[in-house]
Amino acid sequence: MILDYKDINDLNRYKIMSDTVIPRPIAWIVTEDEGVLNAAPFSYFIPISTNPALVIVAIGEKEAGIPKDSLANILKHKKATICFVNKDNADQVKKCALPLGKEESEIEKFEIDVNAVMDGYPPMISSSQSALLCDYYDTVDVPGVTTPVILELKHQYLEDGRLDERSHVNVDNIGRCGATFKALVDL
Repeated sequence: MILDYKDINDLNRYKIMSDTVIPRPIAWIVTEDEGVLNAAPFSYFIPISTNPALVIVAIGEKEAGIPKDSLANILKHKKATICFVNKDNADQVKKCALPLGKEESEIEKFEIDVNAVMDGYPPMISSSQSALLCDYYDTVDVPGVTTPVILELKHQYLEDGRLDERSHVNVDNIGRCGATFKALVDL
C-alpha cells in the first residue's frame, strides 16, 4: 500500500506518522508565565544535535490561531524544563493532556509535585528520573498549524545512580509506541 499524504487529512496524517515513527520519548514540558506552571505532554520530540545540544518539539495550536500555552510561554520567557515520563508518573502525564485555560496549572489541578532544581528555569516534575533545562534556540517556519521549536540543553538533572562511569544513562522512561505508551526498557 502506498499512502499519498496529500490525500490524507491532518488528523489522520498525525495518527499514521505518530504510530509509525516509534518509539519516541514522552516529553513533559514545564513552562511558566505570571506564576502559572504549565505541564504539557509531547511525543513529537527528539534530539537533533549534540553540539550544540539541541532537541526539537512540534507544538500545535490550542485552537485556531491561538498557540498552546507551552509555545506562548517558551517564546515569551525563552525557558523550558523537559521532564521524562516513567511508569510512576504515566497516569499524571495523561491527565495533563486535558485542555485547561491559560490561567490554570496542571501542576496544581492534578496535585503534581515539582522541584526547583536550578534558578532561572521552570521546576521539574519530582517523580521524573531525568530533566533537561533548556533555553529557546529557534523555531522552524513550516506551513500549517504546528510550530517546530528548537531548544538548547543547558543543564540536565539525573537522579543519583543513573549515570554510569562510561556516561551511559539508565532511566526507566516511557515512550510512545504507536497508539500506546510503553516502557522503553520493555522494547
